[in-house]
Amino acid sequence: MSWLETGWRHVWLPYAQMKTAPLPMAAVRTAGSEIHLEDGRVLVDGIASWWTAVHGYNHPHIVEAVRAQLERMPHVMFGGLGHEPAYKLATRLSALMPGSLNRVFFTDSGSVAVEVAIKIAVQSRLNRGARGRVKVLAFRGGYHGDTIGTMAICDPEEGMHSLFTGLLPEQPVVALPRDEASIAAFEDYLDAHHRELAAIIIEPLVQGAGGMVFHEPGVLQRLRRAATHYGLTLIFDEIFTGFGRTGTMFAFEQAGVVPDIVTLSKALTGGTSPLAVTIATDELFEAFLSDSFDTALMHGPTFMANPLGCAAANASLDLFETEDRLGQAARISAQLARELAPCRDLAGVKDVRVLGAIGVVQMERIENPAALRMRLIEQGVWVRPFRDILYLTPALTISAAELTQLTGAIYRVLAAA
Repeated sequence: MSWLETGWRHVWLPYAQMKTAPLPMAAVRTAGSEIHLEDGRVLVDGIASWWTAVHGYNHPHIVEAVRAQLERMPHVMFGGLGHEPAYKLATRLSALMPGSLNRVFFTDSGSVAVEVAIKIAVQSRLNRGARGRVKVLAFRGGYHGDTIGTMAICDPEEGMHSLFTGLLPEQPVVALPRDEASIAAFEDYLDAHHRELAAIIIEPLVQGAGGMVFHEPGVLQRLRRAATHYGLTLIFDEIFTGFGRTGTMFAFEQAGVVPDIVTLSKALTGGTSPLAVTIATDELFEAFLSDSFDTALMHGPTFMANPLGCAAANASLDLFETEDRLGQAARISAQLARELAPCRDLAGVKDVRVLGAIGVVQMERIENPAALRMRLIEQGVWVRPFRDILYLTPALTISAAELTQLTGAIYRVLAAA
């Protein structure tokens, strides 16, 4: 019996009904945009391992940086000790941010980074004596993580967490202010309830796990104006959209606005190891400064600022500086738009849309995503349909031929269906 079959008796998979889930395919090696399976098959990865492997797998510069750090110091606690990879990374990330986004708090996952953002937004007010403003306004179609606090700001009806109604803290969720009716509803809600709110949170330009739903930069500009007017903390969750995915280094750059908090993860380390950050303005940071320990931010994941992850993230930033990732994103965008366009003429296709290095084919419905995924695997590609969409978020280093293999597989499978 293989390691896969033996371990299957003990593993609990993500987002899976374990009673009916098939045995997963055994991956044994990665390279570039390829996933090599134990049976000898090679799949072109169309989703960069949940949007993380932005430079492709096993980039030699990142591999060497992690190898060197592993030999020196794989981990050391961040409480009371400092190390160069983290302090260097915090400095570099701050330099990439506009305004006074200068304070970097390290965590080990995107969900926790958002939890920290919520705590900062709420506690900064409590520290200044403002009681009662403890709610976070979020938007339908949004997704911010699977922990208790983040589940509460995901879409309560369309999301994955509706079972937990009653357990989760109640947070307001409204429609994105993107047309006349939703703008009016948004403004009415803020006018009536702003005294209860500490923050507004949004995934800028793209609501990822909510169905790859796009919105215009003007939405972010409207949120910035509203947050400033009512004295709310504006949080941009760039965990999916950050590091070139939408065509700019960060999605919010396309709106020309500055948030109060940014959360980053996924592509932060180039898909090499877990790491996340919450970046806050100097003004928010200063709300935690006093002679009393009671005002401190009481949060500290055991593996926060893990040196291996920080080394990988620094190497990833090197690559953005020395290799033309944003140019590659632009070329991917043009190719996705061109090669996915024929899908519009297929039966059952509701929409085809592209933003940066994100391509989406939205169906009227997908009856069996697992079966559709297997048909795509037969075409030699790794794509995971969900909800009513098939989407591509490839490595920015993917070759034109590999991208054509992905787009062609989607067309052929949908045409055959």
